[in-house]
Amino acid sequence: MYFLFTNLEVIVILSRERCGLTRCITYYLVFMAVTDLLVIITAVILNRIVGIYFPFSVLYVTPVCSVNFALMAGSSDCSVWATVVFTIDRFVAISCPKLKTRYCTEKVAAVVIGAVCGISCIKNTFWYFIYEPLYTIGNAPWFCKIKSIFYTSPAWAAFDWIDRISTPCLPFVLILLLNAVTVRQILKAVRIRKRLHVGKQGENQNDTEVRNRRKSIILLFCISGNFLLLWLLYFLTFLYVRIANVSYFSGSNYKESNFNLEESGYMLQILSSCINPFIYAATQSKFRNELWSGIKVSINFVVKILKF
Repeated sequence: MYFLFTNLEVIVILSRERCGLTRCITYYLVFMAVTDLLVIITAVILNRIVGIYFPFSVLYVTPVCSVNFALMAGSSDCSVWATVVFTIDRFVAISCPKLKTRYCTEKVAAVVIGAVCGISCIKNTFWYFIYEPLYTIGNAPWFCKIKSIFYTSPAWAAFDWIDRISTPCLPFVLILLLNAVTVRQILKAVRIRKRLHVGKQGENQNDTEVRNRRKSIILLFCISGNFLLLWLLYFLTFLYVRIANVSYFSGSNYKESNFNLEESGYMLQILSSCINPFIYAATQSKFRNELWSGIKVSINFVVKILKF
């Protein structure tokens, strides 16, 4: 629940546009915060917490359970591609000055965000049809397990490959390549500005442009690195299932050999949606100031209520 409120705070703070960020960057960061919030709601609250404390609630009737898994996949996809489109935006802003004025705008950001949401929803609708009841109690289907045909059907195998290539394989490649080019451009620009500042007092230390670029690259690398590290095990699990010809965890046997690997991958995947707020706080001084102001306002509000 703590991470739920943390992401809500991030959305509120960024939406107020007092962090010194452009509206284009703000759109992408709010999009990431919203998708991270959806991941926490669908994957943590509706799936994990409800599954532990309310295992026979209506959420675990098979049709509802299947919808929840589709929503989990869709929100996770949006969260991943939010990181990708933010990386692309920063790449264009730093490495493509001629394209920057046309691409790095709030209108383009809104269109890109809408396209990512639409494509993710369409693609992940298929997950609803992958599951079947684990048990049938009183003619009611309960819980979800992956159909056996999912592992033998060429169509479902193709879908699984497409799904894993689109998330997270392609994002891995895009983020690594774009970040490499971005770093190269930034280092090149810094060297040029250092040469221009030769002989001037303070040299590069008082160069506002260099400081802004440094802050931008720190934020970009922290967000990208968080995604790459925490999604790696999830990707390795997929390779293990397909290459070793084993099945995903079915939910009926907690001693299956791939259970620990798969659950650890899911845990780290979910954790990646919880860390971004701390990245903003660690890398953006204005964000920290806004966060602290919000905390003080909340404390004062609670104190006034208690006095009554």
